[in-house]
Amino acid sequence: MDSAAVIEFLGDVPVLQRLPSSSIRKIAQHVMVKHYNSGEYVFKEGEPGGGIYFIWEGEVEVSSQFHSNNHDSQVFQWRKFDYFTQSESIRQEDVIALNKLTCLMLPDKYSYLMNPKSIWSEDMNLETCAPVEHILSLDPLDVNTFRGVTLKGAPKSGKVYGGQFMGQALAAASKTVHFLKILHSFHAHFLLPGDINIPIIYEVDRLRDVPNLAARRVNAVQKERIVFFLIASFHREEEGFHHQEPTMPSVPDPEEVLPKNGLEEGVKLPRHHLRSQVSTPTFVPWPTEIRPVDPKTYTRHTTRHPSVVYWLRAKGRLPDDQALHRCVGAYYSDLLFIQISLNPHRREGMSPSSISLDHSMWFHRDFRADDWLLYVIDSPTAYHARGFSRGQMFNRKGQLVLSAMQVGVVRKMTPSMAAYASKL
Repeated sequence: MDSAAVIEFLGDVPVLQRLPSSSIRKIAQHVMVKHYNSGEYVFKEGEPGGGIYFIWEGEVEVSSQFHSNNHDSQVFQWRKFDYFTQSESIRQEDVIALNKLTCLMLPDKYSYLMNPKSIWSEDMNLETCAPVEHILSLDPLDVNTFRGVTLKGAPKSGKVYGGQFMGQALAAASKTVHFLKILHSFHAHFLLPGDINIPIIYEVDRLRDVPNLAARRVNAVQKERIVFFLIASFHREEEGFHHQEPTMPSVPDPEEVLPKNGLEEGVKLPRHHLRSQVSTPTFVPWPTEIRPVDPKTYTRHTTRHPSVVYWLRAKGRLPDDQALHRCVGAYYSDLLFIQISLNPHRREGMSPSSISLDHSMWFHRDFRADDWLLYVIDSPTAYHARGFSRGQMFNRKGQLVLSAMQVGVVRKMTPSMAAYASKL
């Protein structure tokens, strides 16, 4: 059977989509093709199954007998993209082909490929992995539900950082589509502040799946309330037209500018950090190297132009998975973003505040988030306590790799408004 066809099929198997793309490719190398005629047993009760079976074509009937006092039994029918294996628990199963059946069987000795250490890496090492990869790793609860946490080494300011919501939600969405379909856009809404002290449950709805496109909605849930949601679109790479109008500003190379004070340290995660441990409301640096192009030092009370330009990249080395790099790009994008719309209104004695409302992004080209990217942000308008910011990221070749826009509530803060604003 053609290897490309095998990879194409395996990428559409829901239980495999949460695996690193490298694991799916390795599974494709080791599966064996099994054919059965209608009425033939795939295996009988008590017989070893030999591996994990993925239904390529046809249907099977599974009769499960529970050895209990009431001798309950159940009958299931499974079809294309379902999978099964011989149970080793309290039940026994007969699996019978209902019609002409073709399965891909992964032998038991390769079953470890189904249990990687993270959704991004087969063998994640907390000692060496990039901090942002660890932050954007999720625990799959089932094929459409994932759990994320705010790690003790993740940026925060008393609530979940907006970029974390976006990056983790996109990670969940990306792990429910064929790995050859890549994120090209999303539209997100911030509804309630995220609690850094409890896990975030990401629930994915599979809105559309056609050969070259997919769409997903992701709800982030805490305390049984939706605190954030986004709708993301995915597209398989195709040949087509191309042009670029925006030009990357002429700025010094990142090696020639100084890091931003307080943000250049990167996140230092504790050794053997457990994902069951969540955050505490203490300041930690960003998992990102940042190099502002403007050498001047400003305070939050300094009036200035509503724009900023800076270089940034992830600390450490990321796996070669474009889905992860785009999730990291979304994570980056909320850094110093809507706050730019406050710049013309800053002055001594006035305390400004900003709260993100919605955020949209478009990904134009592949990029590496662990290589330097130039983030160019400006705010063309603010009105009726709403600021509007837009951003563009360029790689070092001057190619535009992504665009972003955000609207947020921006206002002058007063003591009586502080409690109210925190609830928006």
